[in-house]
Amino acid sequence: MMRQGIGFLVILLCFPILWILYSFIHTEVLSAASFNSDLERSIQLSNPTITSPVVLLDNKGKLFSEDYIEWREPLSLEEIPLFAQELFLQSEDEEFYQHIGFNFTAIFRAVFANASAQQMEQGGSTITQQLVRLRYLSTEKTYERKLTELLYAHEMEKQTSKEDIFTNYLNEIYFSNQVYGIGAASTFYFGRSIDQLSEAELAFISAIPNNPTIYNPLTNFEATKNRQELLIDVLVKNGRLTVERANEIKQAPIKLVTKTKKQLYPAYSTFVLHELESLIAHKEGFKDKIANAQNEQQRQFIEHELKTRVDEVISNGITVHTALDPLKQEDDERYINSLLSKKSNLQAASVVINNDTREIVSIYGGKDYKKLDFHRAYQAIRQPGSAFKPLLVYAPLFETTTYTPNSSINAGKLCIGSYCPQNYGGAVYDYVTIQEAFRLSHNTPAVRLLDTVGIENAFARISPFQFENIEEKDHTYSAALGGLTKGVTVLEMADAYTSFINGTYKPARAIQKVADKEGTVLYAWEDDFQEVWSYKTAQTMRGLLAQVVTNGTGKGISVNSSYVGAKTGTTNEYYDYWLAGLTDTYTSAVWIGYDLPKNMKSIESNKIHHRIFNRIMDKKN
Repeated sequence: MMRQGIGFLVILLCFPILWILYSFIHTEVLSAASFNSDLERSIQLSNPTITSPVVLLDNKGKLFSEDYIEWREPLSLEEIPLFAQELFLQSEDEEFYQHIGFNFTAIFRAVFANASAQQMEQGGSTITQQLVRLRYLSTEKTYERKLTELLYAHEMEKQTSKEDIFTNYLNEIYFSNQVYGIGAASTFYFGRSIDQLSEAELAFISAIPNNPTIYNPLTNFEATKNRQELLIDVLVKNGRLTVERANEIKQAPIKLVTKTKKQLYPAYSTFVLHELESLIAHKEGFKDKIANAQNEQQRQFIEHELKTRVDEVISNGITVHTALDPLKQEDDERYINSLLSKKSNLQAASVVINNDTREIVSIYGGKDYKKLDFHRAYQAIRQPGSAFKPLLVYAPLFETTTYTPNSSINAGKLCIGSYCPQNYGGAVYDYVTIQEAFRLSHNTPAVRLLDTVGIENAFARISPFQFENIEEKDHTYSAALGGLTKGVTVLEMADAYTSFINGTYKPARAIQKVADKEGTVLYAWEDDFQEVWSYKTAQTMRGLLAQVVTNGTGKGISVNSSYVGAKTGTTNEYYDYWLAGLTDTYTSAVWIGYDLPKNMKSIESNKIHHRIFNRIMDKKN
């Protein structure tokens, strides 16, 4: 009787508490009802933005480089083995197909279990709640966040089917090491698609999401294995597996075959990503907007918009088809690296362009180049020296005057105002033929000939080319000798020299096309050939370039080709050595020097740039 009285008293004392709890819940329900329409708009079960790999293919369609921030391979529910589905249902949410987004029974069970253990051992979150957390909410443990999670989960269940929720959950849960979704986990950890995994392997990767840090198999393999066995025991407990079969699965060996990014030819892949930005800028109008920006602030804003757009395109997953010749790239890199290894801190850059397609087949960005390092082929802006003469002086001369290679020109002393250029070594000559002036790279004749052509006319003739750093203040007589305010890049020089193939020009590109994951072409260059030199001028220039090789400053150049033509260049204080030219197959430019310029007179006789040119222009490679 006394026990009943005490029980009745306890009940009476609980009424105020229950009333307070009811009032609080009622207030929250009314509040929830008030933003129900907003909630419906907030919960949209469209697939989230998925960052997919950007894949680079060579000229034979083989993958040579890939980049990804997150590794994902979404699957349909039908593609996910039933055994894997059961592992998650039985361990995470047994009553998934019965509840309305949340499960009060599971919540109370977890509360009492955790209270008894005086620590958090069980969770009460359903699969729907976990998906809500992944998509919409933070992981902070507060009452407000938990209540919002319940409301969101219920709304999600109203809007879509259980199958869709479960599918999205399995595709979005985190499997450590930037791997999202069970399909991606399969290929990342075992190198095989999910339908090829054993039950032991399926259970192993299914162990990871419970705590991706603790169960990261790359750092805590044993912990992951223990969790795998725990999941198998859950299936036994719930009647989904026999003890005998469970033991067989537990004893099956687990051998990880972890996926690694394929990152071959970093100098080429780095340039491709740079060109991709240029391609998008060209196709989507950013290039013109930047060129027409009213001020520096506006230009920077547009450039930021461009980078955001490029990131968006890449994150959607693209395949970039390129002109890379992998065998040639590998051989060029190996040879140039071996040459430079003997010279401390000496650097080099080169670009090789296919004459027929005007595509970049090989590019060298610097000694032992690592991806995204400073790229000397397109980022290093250096003075071109006499290698610039064919473009600015001689080709415009033959294009606009009646001069021929046999015409005479004064090679003596010259001063125009305060500008007094000298020939190499301070030598003074009498009248020489243009052919000789070109072959031996005399300076004073080049300046006189630029004066004959006219500075503005000469610069107009090279305007079709991709020289991005030539400015109005470069329009001086010193430009005849490659004396520019900033300079040019190796890529720009090789690109411009392709005009001597036959007088036509099309910008040199590495990218052939860019496609999305379904193979639809998103971007492609649509450059047309244009005539920049007459055929007669091109043939004249080819003859002069060939004489440089046979009996001029290019002696020592030897390439297995019926035609070889080139022009050397040396800048003041021997800071830069250049060689640009062409064969029947390729056009290229080579530069050697130091990142912090210093005199290289002591290695001039080694003719390292000649040796590089010989190797990279050999068709056999």
